[in-house]
Formats: sequence, C-alpha cells, structure tokens
Amino acid sequence: MKKRVYSAMRPTGELHIGHYFGAVKNWIKMQEEYDCFFAVADWHALTTNYDNPENIKEIRRQMVLSWLAAGLDVEKAPIFIQSHNLYTAELYLLLGMFTPVSWLERCPSYKDMINTLSHKDLSNYGFLGYPVLMTADIIMYLANLVPVGVDQVPHVELAREIVRRFNNFYGEIFVEPESMLTNVPKLPGLDGRKMSKSLNNTILLTEDADIIEKKIKTMITDTKRQRKTDAGDPNVCPVFDYHKVFSTDEERAKIIEGCTKAEIGCIECKKILINNVENFICPIREKKKVLDKEIQNIDEFLAPSQKKANDFAAILMEKVRKAIKI
Repeated sequence: MKKRVYSAMRPTGELHIGHYFGAVKNWIKMQEEYDCFFAVADWHALTTNYDNPENIKEIRRQMVLSWLAAGLDVEKAPIFIQSHNLYTAELYLLLGMFTPVSWLERCPSYKDMINTLSHKDLSNYGFLGYPVLMTADIIMYLANLVPVGVDQVPHVELAREIVRRFNNFYGEIFVEPESMLTNVPKLPGLDGRKMSKSLNNTILLTEDADIIEKKIKTMITDTKRQRKTDAGDPNVCPVFDYHKVFSTDEERAKIIEGCTKAEIGCIECKKILINNVENFICPIREKKKVLDKEIQNIDEFLAPSQKKANDFAAILMEKVRKAIKI
C-alpha cells in the first residue's frame, strides 16, 4: 500500500512562485507516488487574520484554481476545505483536553510569529493552539508523512508527542506522522529578503507578463557591481538565485562566465530571466483564466473530494469516541 501524505496551505492571499517551488511543485509529484490529502486550511488563516476574514472564501477559491492550473488533480488526490469537515474541530477539542500548555509555548514558531507580527495582538487561544489544530488535521487522515520545511519540523514532532499521549491513554488509534523534508530551492524575495506578500517582494504565480518584466528589472543585484565593467559575483546576487530555478545549465554557465569576467551586464542577465519566468508562468496563468470561467462555485466543484475526506474522518471519529468512552 502507498504511504499516506497530508499537506495544507492557508488561504491568506494570492499564490506566488515561492509557494509553487516550496510546496505545490512537490505536491504535483507526490500525487503520483503517494495516497495524498491536500487541504485548504482556512481555520488556520483565522489564527492570525481573525480580524479580517471577509476575503477568505474568494481567496481559497483562487488558491484552489491556482493549484489546479499548476497541475494538481482532484482525481488523483482529494482537495478539500478544512472548515467543511467539522470532525476536525471535534478532534481538535478532544486533543486539547490533554495537551500541556507548556508543549505549545515551547514551539519555536510561536515566539517567532509573535515577533514577526508584532503589530498584531496574537494573545488569542487559537494562535497558541495552532499546533493542536495542525495535529488534528494530520492525524485525522492517518497520514504517515507530512511534507514540511525545516522550520515546521517542530510542529510535526509535537504532533507525534500528542499521538503518543493519546495512544497511551486510550489505545492505539492514531499513526505517528513523520516529517518529509522536501527539496526547496533558495528563492529570495525581489529585494533579497525572505519572499513574503507582506513585504511586497513576490512574483505571483499568475503574474501578467508586463508586471513580471517590471518587477525583475527592479531586482537588486550584486551591490558591489556598480558598472558593467566591474566583475560580479553570482553567488551573492538574488537574480542568480532565480536563474538557478528558471534557467538552463547552459544559460547559467554563460551568466557565470559573463558576470565574473564583466562581459555581460545586469540588464542582459535580467532579460534572460524575464523570458524564462514568463515562459514558466504563462501556461499556468492562461490555464487559470479558463478555470476561473469554468468553476464559479469552488465548494460545488470540490464536493466529491470533500465527501472522501469527511467520510474517512467520520469512520475514524467513531473509533475515537469509543476509545475515549463518550
């Protein structure tokens, strides 16, 4: 039997190329190799965006359309909406009954997010309990593997601890999930900082060609290279990080030689990148335009997938209630 994978993404805005190379690209491959469940984690979006939920419905629709345009297929792996499976909320509540608060407070991302989003009041229970909800998401589908970046590994380790505690109290019901570290290329934001919508330094997965050109032309390069006649260092240039993802081996070799020997300038280097990024984004952008017209009601489109997820959860929760004797 194939191992089961669970992964999800919060609907907090339009998808950018960082989302694609950080998660979606790997999901597309996984749907061929594993038994996958992919979720729209809209409850998770409320942990930090509780004061502005108005756009979540449309954002989640746009996010699913982008997934489909990029290559995810509901016939190969169910895509469903977290909040449309109320069994997850029930399991989240039950797990919270025995999860020590100290386990949640020691989570590295808890303090990191508070510092990062210092302008927001994150003293809410939902934010503190985020890892418990994440655990409920994962173990509800008896997932063996959870694809995550290094920064998310502590969350999966906490899920394993919660599973062990549950199984010790009530019997062997849940599977201990394992982190599945995926290959994620280094892709900084346009300004060299971490790619983030809040920093306005992203290229959207469905960006128009003229915007792609404008954004890449304004990207920072090797700051020590002031003129074309100055030799550059591709290893410290954010533009070259993009070439590693979007350009061919031959193109990269040409750029390395031309840059280090001051034979090509940054404008020429960026022109190659602009062309390659547009060639990558164009088919996704055009496919999404078609899907946007064809799929008006995303809940209706996802109904068969949602039923698969909910039916699986219903059977499991019967076992959980019996184990807890309620």
